[in-house]
Amino acid sequence: MIYKRVYLRENDPDIFLEVIAPDKVGDYVRKAILVIPGGGYGAVCSDREGEPIALAFLPYGFSAFVLHYSVGGKRFYPAQLIETSLAIKHIKDNAEEYGIDKDKVFTVGFSAGGHLSGSIATMWHKKEVYDEIDMPYGYNKPAGSMLIYPVISGVKEFSHVGSFYNLLGEDNPTEEKKNEVSIEMNVDEKTSPMFIMHTSNDQVVDIRHSLCLCDALAKAGKTFEIHIYPDAPHGVALGNDITKCGNEKYSQETIAKWVEAAAMWAEKI
Repeated sequence: MIYKRVYLRENDPDIFLEVIAPDKVGDYVRKAILVIPGGGYGAVCSDREGEPIALAFLPYGFSAFVLHYSVGGKRFYPAQLIETSLAIKHIKDNAEEYGIDKDKVFTVGFSAGGHLSGSIATMWHKKEVYDEIDMPYGYNKPAGSMLIYPVISGVKEFSHVGSFYNLLGEDNPTEEKKNEVSIEMNVDEKTSPMFIMHTSNDQVVDIRHSLCLCDALAKAGKTFEIHIYPDAPHGVALGNDITKCGNEKYSQETIAKWVEAAAMWAEKI
C-alpha cells in the first residue's frame, strides 16, 4: 500500500493530495478516483467527504487521491481549477508507480467539491490552466466526473450564493463572472461524462442545481446518469453509518448504494 502526502504548490502546505494506492496484484491495473470534498469553498470537509470516500472506492478497483485545495479566501478562481489539474497531472505522471490506467482517471466531488468536479469536467481546456501548467492539451481532462449533491449554478434564483462568493472573492460578482463559473453554462461537446447524485429535499443545495445541469447535458447531446433519492439532508456522504456522525438520516441503505452505482457507471466509460 502506498499512503503518502504529495504537495501540489511549492511552499504551500495546504494544497496537497492524500494518496491511497493499494499494492499491485498480478497484472491487474486499477482506475484512479480523485476525491474532492465539499465545504462551500470556505473549508475542506475531508473528515466525512475525503478519506472515507476514498476507502469506499478501493474495493471497486480504484486507487484513490483526496484533494485539499484553496479555500477560505486564500486564493480565488481559477486557482482551484488549476490545482485540480495539477492533481490529475500528478496522478497520470505517476501512473506506473500507483498501478493505475492513466486513461481512467475519474473525479468525485461533494457539494462545492461537486462544483469543482464539474468544473474540471467542463472547463479543463481553459487557457488560464495551460498558462500555469506545462502539459499536453487534454491531459487534465477526467475520463468521467461524479457530482454528489453538487453546487452547479451561480446565476439561477436557487444559487448557493456563499460558495460563489468564496470562489470568486467578491460579495457582488457580475453576471459575467457568475456565468463563467456556472457549470451548466460551460457544458459543450468537450465535456466529460457525468454521474450525478442528489436528494429531492436537499435544504442547502437545491435539487434544481442537478436538474439544470442535466438539462444542459441533454441539450448538448451528452450522456449522463443521475440518481435522485427522496429524503435525506445535505451532506449525506457515503449514506451509511461510517459517515452519519450521529445524524440517523445520513444512514440509509438505499442511498448507500450510490458508490456501487458510480463504480458500475465508471466501468462503462
